[in-house]
Amino acid sequence: MCAIVGLAAHGDVNTQLYDALTVLQHRGQDAAGIVTSDGRRLHLRKDRGLVREVFQTRHMLRLKGNVGIGHLRYPTAGQASAAEAQPFYVNAPFGITLAHNGNLVNAAQLMEELFEQDMRHINTDSDSEVLLNVFAHELWRRGRAGLKPDDIFEAIRNVHQRCEGAYAAVATINGYGLVAFRDPLGIRPVAFGQREGPHGVEYMVASESVALDALDFELVRDIAPGEAIFIDSEAVLHSRQCAHNAVLAPCIFEYVYLARPDSIMDDVSVYKARLRMGERLTDKIMREFPEHDIDVVIPIPETSRTAALPLAYRLGVKYREGFVKNRYIGRTFIMPGQGERRKSVMQKLNPIGLEFEGKNVLLVDDSIVRGTTSKEIVQMARDAGARRVYFASAAPPVRHANVYGIDMPAAGELVAAGRSEDEVAQELGADRLFYQDLDDLIDAVRYGNPDIHQFDTSCFSGEYLTGGVTASFLHRQETLRNDGAKSRSAAADDEVLELRNAI
Repeated sequence: MCAIVGLAAHGDVNTQLYDALTVLQHRGQDAAGIVTSDGRRLHLRKDRGLVREVFQTRHMLRLKGNVGIGHLRYPTAGQASAAEAQPFYVNAPFGITLAHNGNLVNAAQLMEELFEQDMRHINTDSDSEVLLNVFAHELWRRGRAGLKPDDIFEAIRNVHQRCEGAYAAVATINGYGLVAFRDPLGIRPVAFGQREGPHGVEYMVASESVALDALDFELVRDIAPGEAIFIDSEAVLHSRQCAHNAVLAPCIFEYVYLARPDSIMDDVSVYKARLRMGERLTDKIMREFPEHDIDVVIPIPETSRTAALPLAYRLGVKYREGFVKNRYIGRTFIMPGQGERRKSVMQKLNPIGLEFEGKNVLLVDDSIVRGTTSKEIVQMARDAGARRVYFASAAPPVRHANVYGIDMPAAGELVAAGRSEDEVAQELGADRLFYQDLDDLIDAVRYGNPDIHQFDTSCFSGEYLTGGVTASFLHRQETLRNDGAKSRSAAADDEVLELRNAI
């Protein structure tokens, strides 16, 4: 759930990259980075923290150049160190930087190949650095005496053949231009746009269309699965399909939770998809609870508001804002530990007592992952005086690990894993629980673009679209990415920070 952005313009792009990352801050709050190129030198700044914390005036002044990329990271494998902030850089060939959203499922195998066969050294545990070095090696094989668009596209064709998993990537090749590409299934989102600048056309690549809107770029289209685009130093756009048998299968959880509602992904309005999720969920509630005694529908801010509005309308009950959100607390879904998430929930939301007292309340959320947030909120509603607390999720039960770049790695930490819906309701302390059916969720999103015939629904269905996701792989991922591993990694990172501060 990281964010990537790239710009090829006719003037300095530093402040525009900063603005774009600020718009996409919801996609990653752990680290931020920008690299720019002036055609001769690369200028890089990256560190742990939010965009406004990482980039100060002195940093921005050094980020010179008319081509650049940016990245926002949230860690899927423990508490990431500053060294694993992106973009990454390799010197040979040409000087290449890369930022990546997604996850390679064969990163360990690729790391061995890079060391033993390609004679390249990986400095971190990041699969993004692996992706960069695979790309760099394939370029080196084709463009030692110069680089043409055909060389770039052929290199990316081989990247697709070697890399398994999800990846939307943006890269700069120093002195040549900006490159962006997407995995053959299009699991992670990326789009590009253009605008007419004072000195000619300029191009932008971003994880979500909302970043293009904010910088006055016109959305051209999403980058197709397996496709690559290259904007050369003369601002000429080249594009090519680089994968065999590419199929569009976007991550459906982007529409449920990750993306901003004002984004359009693969020709689907996220906002309208969430409205339809609320409508489909209402139909299920009416089937299962026709004689309901719900007095009020209250969304859990903020993502669920869009689904809760049509739900209340179709149920014929009041819609009320029952929780006030502290906007200065990060998204609890991506917090690194269970204790930290529980503490954050209490700081993040405060109930408005008069909306709960003596009422039968239906709480609506976009999804239920670990259940920590949901359980605390149900208790908040009871403490505020609710007579009965019902709970509805706009998404189906999350029962399986997500291995394509979303922090759902440890199945044992998912509240729905191994539990029936009634057992989950009991665990959350709710009087009744309603989950969206998977078919209804698919229909709600596909309605916006009937040409999408397949989605990545692995966290709901347990069906993985790529190779390499074996039982042993899932076990290894769970060992590396559970809350215990995150806590140990965070402690080690704190020791490094203390040492740096002491020097």
